[in-house]
Amino acid sequence: MANWSGKSRGGTFGYSFFILLIRKTNLSVSYFFLRIVALYYFLFVRSRNIEFYFRRIHKLEGLKFFMAIYQNYRLLGEILIDKIAFMVKKNPGFTFNYEGEEYLHQMAAAGKGGMLIGAHMGNWELAGNLLDRIDCKVNVLMLDVEHQNIRNLLGRYGIERKFEVIPIQDDFSHLIKIKEALARNEFVVMHGDRYVEGNDVVSVDFLGARAKFPVGPLYMASKFGVPVSFVFTLKEGTRRYHFYATPPELFPYPSKLKQRQEQLKAMVEKYVASLENILSKYPHQWFNYFPFWEEEVKALAKS
Repeated sequence: MANWSGKSRGGTFGYSFFILLIRKTNLSVSYFFLRIVALYYFLFVRSRNIEFYFRRIHKLEGLKFFMAIYQNYRLLGEILIDKIAFMVKKNPGFTFNYEGEEYLHQMAAAGKGGMLIGAHMGNWELAGNLLDRIDCKVNVLMLDVEHQNIRNLLGRYGIERKFEVIPIQDDFSHLIKIKEALARNEFVVMHGDRYVEGNDVVSVDFLGARAKFPVGPLYMASKFGVPVSFVFTLKEGTRRYHFYATPPELFPYPSKLKQRQEQLKAMVEKYVASLENILSKYPHQWFNYFPFWEEEVKALAKS
């Protein structure tokens, strides 16, 4: 993952096109155009990383392998459409199953805020919007350049998110905003499955192969003494989603330097176990299009 700069592929053109399409037509029309885009990516812009994921991690071959790749791209596109529809339509017609929502209500009632850690899978932004059901302000950590581009675009169409955004800054000033939000007993939502080169990481077993995960999210939660819940929102049908939240856990701060790395690894392994459990149910909704596993990184370095 050393080649990841923090920027994701894509821009605002796709957002603009689908915002107009969703506003003027129904979702079926948007899904139709999306399948054309997914087919284009499948034929001409296929990610070596997602190929590694399905071939090496899930051991798929032949037709099952190619169908899995196309389904991954299709689901990513549908999820993009869904999150736009959720913001621009008064009644987009989605239904939701909530599993573990009571844990977030308990965290909010406790008045200490907390850290909600997700991943680059499913519809993470929809999860942020769904959290307006909880009596607690929600802040989502997001890459600054993507936040600015999308915020400007949504502003042109009069669209507002239902959560606050904490932009990730090069000077690490976002850490101060995270601390301030937690001090106000608010929720802070962030991903736990991708890191920028230079950040502290630990290597753990993930889906049968070694991969590096950042320690920052769980380290911050332990340092600030706030509970942690792992949250995911996965697509289960054309207009149906399943929201998951794990019971909150308070991780003790690893104050002893000699034991810190071992304790941080134990924290990350709990997150990874939760991530593996969700991926076992929704393997096609893994959208981390970067060299993720150590074996994959080494293979790319040799090629």
